[in-house]
Amino acid sequence: MKSRNFTHKLLATVLLAGVSATASAQMLINGAGATFPYPIYSKWFDEYAKVDPSVRFNYQSIGSGGGQKQILAQTVDFGASDGPMSDENLGKAPGKILHIPTVAGAVVLTYNLAGNPSLKLDGDSIAGIFLGQIKKWNDPKLAALNSGAKLPDQDIVVVHRSDGSGTTFIFTDYLSKVSSEWKQKAGNNTSVNWPTGIGGKGNEGVSGQVKQTPGAIGYVELIYATQNKMPYAEVKNSAGQFVKPTIDSVTAALATAEIPDDFRFSMTNAPGKDAYPICGATWLLVYEQQKDPAKGKKLVEFLKWAAKDGEKMAKDLDYAPLPETVQERVLKRINEIKM
Repeated sequence: MKSRNFTHKLLATVLLAGVSATASAQMLINGAGATFPYPIYSKWFDEYAKVDPSVRFNYQSIGSGGGQKQILAQTVDFGASDGPMSDENLGKAPGKILHIPTVAGAVVLTYNLAGNPSLKLDGDSIAGIFLGQIKKWNDPKLAALNSGAKLPDQDIVVVHRSDGSGTTFIFTDYLSKVSSEWKQKAGNNTSVNWPTGIGGKGNEGVSGQVKQTPGAIGYVELIYATQNKMPYAEVKNSAGQFVKPTIDSVTAALATAEIPDDFRFSMTNAPGKDAYPICGATWLLVYEQQKDPAKGKKLVEFLKWAAKDGEKMAKDLDYAPLPETVQERVLKRINEIKM
């Protein structure tokens, strides 16, 4: 009987130990920010759970503006943004924030027109639409770019982001380069005063609004258009070529980017005939000096894995991986994170 009691006690102790080991082993690392890279980050977090089951990532896809705010407030272990933080914002941080670039992607103009006609747009016409000056789909400017396409006598419904967004930062960065009127009236930021249109929250919200609104046009990260089986336009680049947004045309733009030591760079309206003009990188934002050494160690291990193995998953999800030379620079920067 004694031995049976002992066995029960032992079993209970082992079970308790197992439960507490699992609970303590699952370290939770919290992040928040950009919706643009959310599909690939979700994939990375799932895959990384197999590499290191002791760590779990909780990522809130709330937009780049939210990601920047939360890393500044230190309510998350890392932020995520598709627009680099401004000098002003970095100056508000309680410590040095590092920009870790991960992948690059295309911002596409997706639309809802009967029969899904192929659409060609240029900087002038995109600025005109989003300034509220081109109001109809059969406007002469659009008809001139799309000879042979049946463009209806239908009102254009502009859909833009309602939240602070890196996708907006990339899109308005492009518009500010191609239209002086846009630059003066709305400018370039994660949030701008939109001259026209209706808002949607996140890339998910904008693609949803466009999908359910006849005559709508909006801007989203490429994978949101492909996953929703929505058409998107070819855009005229700085070399005068109409280019489809693809991994190759984003890679061509990325290859021309001048990437400074702090990794804050723009790649919109890139030179080169093969470059898609509306694309950008996305960054993870982390403090150089980690407050929690145990969490910091796990975060650094994940960042190194992402920079080496995670990059290989980019193309399957319609993102462009960083060039190898940049990956090497990123790994060096990750090694500078202190516990």
